[in-house]
Amino acid sequence: MTDTDVLVVGGGPAGMVAGLLLARAGIRVTVLEKHADFLRDFRGDTVHPPTLDLIDALGLGEAFREIPQSRIEEVEVPFSGGVARVADLRSLPGPNNFIAMVPQWDLLDLLAAAGKREPTFELRMNTAATGLLRDGDRVTGIAYRTGDGRTGELRARLTIACDGRSSVLRDAALLPKKRYRTPMDVWWFRLPRHDTDPRGIVPLISDRRATVLIDRREYWQAATLIPKGSDADARRGEVSAVLRDVVAVAPWLADRAGALGSWDEVKTLDVQLDRLTRWHRDGLLCLGDAAHAMSPLGGVGINLAVQDAIAAARLLAGPLARGRVTEADLARVRYRRLLPTVLIQGLQRLLHRNAIAPTLAGRVEIARSATLPLPIRLIRRFPVLNRVPAQVIGRGVLSEPVPDFARR
Repeated sequence: MTDTDVLVVGGGPAGMVAGLLLARAGIRVTVLEKHADFLRDFRGDTVHPPTLDLIDALGLGEAFREIPQSRIEEVEVPFSGGVARVADLRSLPGPNNFIAMVPQWDLLDLLAAAGKREPTFELRMNTAATGLLRDGDRVTGIAYRTGDGRTGELRARLTIACDGRSSVLRDAALLPKKRYRTPMDVWWFRLPRHDTDPRGIVPLISDRRATVLIDRREYWQAATLIPKGSDADARRGEVSAVLRDVVAVAPWLADRAGALGSWDEVKTLDVQLDRLTRWHRDGLLCLGDAAHAMSPLGGVGINLAVQDAIAAARLLAGPLARGRVTEADLARVRYRRLLPTVLIQGLQRLLHRNAIAPTLAGRVEIARSATLPLPIRLIRRFPVLNRVPAQVIGRGVLSEPVPDFARR
């Protein structure tokens, strides 16, 4: 006896999209989210063109556009001679040729509201999965604990783990993982933004630091890359040091050099890059960061996770409706999504090795240099080359078609 057809553990973008799409196929879905709400700061707030296409296809475009947001249409690199544009997203085909910067909680609230309009969709907040239930080798559901300490069990024909890079369910299933070394961690913080500041995404390369400023209209969301494992030592010093290098290469930020009052305003992301070599057990499927933790480079993690969810819903709705999902059905999801995962992770590893590691070692500095690296010089000389990084950043590899049953 099952409580639902599909249990989705994790109410992030992948989990909410998978739950909504399957519910629109008439599948009984229960989504579990361990927090009481979606309010988290410094989560991925980038909504890429393929996800914007999905939102439109789901009939949610009008409601989405009512959410306060900013648009990223270009990526620029400042240097001593001015600013070099390295990617122009406006060159992408279709109406959604930009990245929308939207607080993730607003996007998740939108998806949750759409899900609640489906009779087979249930969302349980404040409910954390604590382990797997099994019948022999088959996963049959999960054990859970609520925020007020109550415990229980839920059984389903399929459990989908969308509980992130620290996935409890993935670890309980002992799924094999391939890990890759990363040269950096990330500091996240906010800075005030002025109307006279540059627009869009602004990378700043300084001595042993790389900072990316993301235009959020009222403020900058800043990500500073630091050498792997160096956070604890840095926090023994003054927080003002966080901005010292940034201001040195971006003098237009000088009036904000004292914007950080304490280390509490600086959040640290332990960067991981890995992927499972097998995404499933009988009765269990991992998606998004639970299947492949991505580097923050390019902000592509959410887009990949959402595409995983679309593929899973499209490939599994039929078997679920027929009453049985086989391991072969689950393996098809990984087979479909492996190519974009491997290609994007390969590109990130290349950038880690040839750009990030040399920068953090003090061997690369663009902002105060009069000479740009060769790839950027080529893009400036031949603007059509803007389309290559625009495609990689904006649309990635292999966008999934939205199934007809989910369209409105």
